[in-house]
Amino acid sequence: MVHRHSGETGECGIAAEVLVSSVGLHHGEERPISGSRGSGTIFFSGCNLHCVFCQNWTISQERDGEPMSPPELADVMLSLQRAGAHNINWVSPTHVVPMLIEALLLARKRGLTVPLVYNTGGYDSLDVLHLLDGLVDVYMPDMKYGDPEIGKRLSGVEDYPEHNQAAVSEMYRQVGPLVCDEQGVASRGLLVRHLVLPNGLAGSERVFDFLASRLPGPVHVNVMNQYRPAHLADSVPELARPTSAAEFREALDAARCRPSIHLIN
Repeated sequence: MVHRHSGETGECGIAAEVLVSSVGLHHGEERPISGSRGSGTIFFSGCNLHCVFCQNWTISQERDGEPMSPPELADVMLSLQRAGAHNINWVSPTHVVPMLIEALLLARKRGLTVPLVYNTGGYDSLDVLHLLDGLVDVYMPDMKYGDPEIGKRLSGVEDYPEHNQAAVSEMYRQVGPLVCDEQGVASRGLLVRHLVLPNGLAGSERVFDFLASRLPGPVHVNVMNQYRPAHLADSVPELARPTSAAEFREALDAARCRPSIHLIN
């Protein structure tokens, strides 16, 4: 138990104050998220994971950012809506959810109407997700690993697949499959991200087996080929190179052979 109001910090390195790294319209997310006008992203500093290959390590591990109060966060969300954002996209919000809920309720009281996207590393507790039931419109979790030992080795957490799969199941229960409007922009549902790692470290087959067998309906998945060594990746020999074209094709084929998985980019 961490008492943040007494100045204690958890694995995320954050106490009672929300730190924001950046705010803006993001045009590089998946098409159902960015649409034509962009996604209103808010990048939160700190993270409950310690991925050795994190591309945003200065934000997640060094916690670069500026403090914002809930009223200030509400102002930011409303300004993104006025700028034309299709949605509000909380990036790495897991460790600061109680403060974000306060900000969201303030913003909605003042006229926020666009969907809320919860963009997470996927290591979310059910207690946190229950707080968000009815507040989040689109869940966008990572499913990083199929093997708990790999999760511990590369992200420093215990039993990543167990917690991740329980979280994704709860997200699906809350919002169901991805639903898009006439412009192809997501209004509700679950969109899973899976980054293919070199040497099979992501355990793609196990991830896709779970999605195909444990969720009650179709699931939209972005199988990603963006991996490049970053942060401390060179310290892990198996991570010290990009994913090969053959490795990515193998992961795509594994997803495509499961009819309930709908691939997007």
